[in-house]
Amino acid sequence: MKSHAAEQVEAVPGLIAAAERSLPRQADALARARAFAEPFIASETLDTGENTLAHADAVADILRSMGGSEAMQAASYLVYASVHLNKPQEVIAKAFGESYATLALETNKLVRIQQQARAADDSAHLVDDPRSRTEPVRKMLLAFSRDLRVVMLRLASRLQTLRYFAAAKRPVQPIIAREALNVFAPLANRLGIWQVKWEMEDLAFRFLEPEQYRAVAGMLDEKRVEREAYVEQLRHGLEDELKAQGISAQVHGRPKHIYSIVKKMRGKSLDFEQVFDIRALRVIVPGVKDCYAALDWVHSRFTPLLEEFDDYIARPKPNGYQSLHTIVRDEAGRAIEIQIRTQAMHDHAEHGVAAHWVYKESGSKGYAGVAASGDYDSKIAVLRQLLAWERDLAGSADGLFEDRIYVLTPQATIIELPQGATPVDFAYSVHTSLGHRCRGARVDGVMVPLNTHLQNGQTVEIVSVKEGGPSRDWLNAELGFLASHRARAKVRAWFNEQLRHETVARGREMVERLLQREGRTALKLEELASRLGFKTAEDLFAVVGKDEFSLRNIEALLHPPVEHPPEEILLKKARPASSAKGGVLVVGIDSLMTQLAKCCKPAPPDGIGGFVTRGKGVSIHRADCSNFRELAARAPERVIEVEWGRPLADQQAVYPVDVSVEAADRQGLLRDISEVFTKEKMNVIGVQTQSVKGTAWMTFTVEVGDSHRLAKVLKVVDGVAGVRSARRR
Repeated sequence: MKSHAAEQVEAVPGLIAAAERSLPRQADALARARAFAEPFIASETLDTGENTLAHADAVADILRSMGGSEAMQAASYLVYASVHLNKPQEVIAKAFGESYATLALETNKLVRIQQQARAADDSAHLVDDPRSRTEPVRKMLLAFSRDLRVVMLRLASRLQTLRYFAAAKRPVQPIIAREALNVFAPLANRLGIWQVKWEMEDLAFRFLEPEQYRAVAGMLDEKRVEREAYVEQLRHGLEDELKAQGISAQVHGRPKHIYSIVKKMRGKSLDFEQVFDIRALRVIVPGVKDCYAALDWVHSRFTPLLEEFDDYIARPKPNGYQSLHTIVRDEAGRAIEIQIRTQAMHDHAEHGVAAHWVYKESGSKGYAGVAASGDYDSKIAVLRQLLAWERDLAGSADGLFEDRIYVLTPQATIIELPQGATPVDFAYSVHTSLGHRCRGARVDGVMVPLNTHLQNGQTVEIVSVKEGGPSRDWLNAELGFLASHRARAKVRAWFNEQLRHETVARGREMVERLLQREGRTALKLEELASRLGFKTAEDLFAVVGKDEFSLRNIEALLHPPVEHPPEEILLKKARPASSAKGGVLVVGIDSLMTQLAKCCKPAPPDGIGGFVTRGKGVSIHRADCSNFRELAARAPERVIEVEWGRPLADQQAVYPVDVSVEAADRQGLLRDISEVFTKEKMNVIGVQTQSVKGTAWMTFTVEVGDSHRLAKVLKVVDGVAGVRSARRR
């Protein structure tokens, strides 16, 4: 029997068709979205116990009260319907457009993050250990930056959850109330959405500290009738007197917010009657000059407390809030708070900085970044307030976010970077290709050096070339071009790839030259590589180019010897003989010819192994030689145990070994390294050098009697100026 959800999923095509038939595609998005979502969520309940459709209705209503467009309200339904769809992006985009689909998925991702965080945390952690919310806040911030509508939907949804528990007179989970008080209310405050902030604070405080809430509410109610009568008399008189002065003003009483009263009482150790905004008025006037005219009259009519005066018109708050705040005393000495502002300032104060972008219909590309309706500067203002909100939380958590910063792209997207990051880190974070091609940067419109440390909230624009790669200087920690481990890894990978290209090209040339000499140019390179045990021809060229695979192996493949019966090849292990040619002891066969393999150049006391060749005796390899491992895998019956023999007392055996050196190229480098070998009395019998974009790659062939002594000499080579690494090949 099919579940209700499964049946609804199967019905999706019909729902889309019905929605499109009943209403024009671009008209009445709210009604279409509700009709689309209702079959999915009408009988569903949220984790809180609230009916999902009722919750979506209430969220849409909150968004409407905040001035949100029908498009914004419609999204509140699609968010909850999307979890029931097999392909939500595709289905919602088809019925409503890409903008709605993106919003629904981004919001649901964020809801899941918060649910996981709540499930993982003890209910006390959110207050006692602010670090427990680090990751959810970080992901919230990045989600908000990708689609600014998510901010409003999450604020409205959390407010409705608190309203639901208050109306049902049920206790809310403490972690939900704390999250509202400590995360969402500060977010609403930073965005200047005061109505949401105040109501969320009061409801959360009511659940968290019910006795204190009732005590303050009781004090407000105790003389409420008397106080409201006084405020109404004062309101009416002030409005009439301002009109008599030629100032057209609307005067309103301000609501009392219990949590703000408690914070003032606690923060300043005040008694209830000492809190100034218990009696408060708001004056709305036509223009800015009327604000100051009204202020002059109020100060002449009452006794002002000048130390409590704030001019947020001349000096707006960071989120754009403007108003005049003053506290005066009447003849009886009672304190009255009065706010004076224009209607435009009041509208902005009610809806906050979000009013510039969230209340307009979506453009063709939706609201994310700067693609939405509204101007770029207003989006930057919103994003910077989001960054300020994150820093507010960080400040309360003793450096909670000190290990990272957030900067903005020219398209108003937030990029997360480690502390100390530079424009080069930023470029690699946006895209690897942009990092490679980065040649300059503007920070807040000003050209800066590429090793400049970025700060929170800055806008970064990268100046790039069409083609090119990174600079080796970027890997020099002393120059400070990169703070991100990820960016450094990308730069190293680029240089490694360049070196591989050059090595592969060198190997290809060597193999093709050999095939030309042998008159076998018709042989397919991929087939040759496969016959030699390599997956691709490029893999073969890479090891040949690094001199890790001898061309003799290819020659042997091209000229296979006449096959002998197996019994002629297999060697019986017998008692060890006392000595053998080349200083190598071959177990059981002391007269067998031996030769040191050129691919790995073994020297005592290296661990070694022998491989019986056809016609050339035993080839002696280092035990860790990749060629030896491949040969042993292909013909294990030819592997023979070998060990170093003891040279005669009057002989000093020496062995050629290869040493690879990587260094910053400079004049005199070869001379300085050669002098080290000379001083250490180590004979150099061959040198190969190659310089690639300022880096020197050198191979020295030196004669040693003991590979252990070579390791000590390499430490001395490592100390030569410019040398980055010196190792035995």
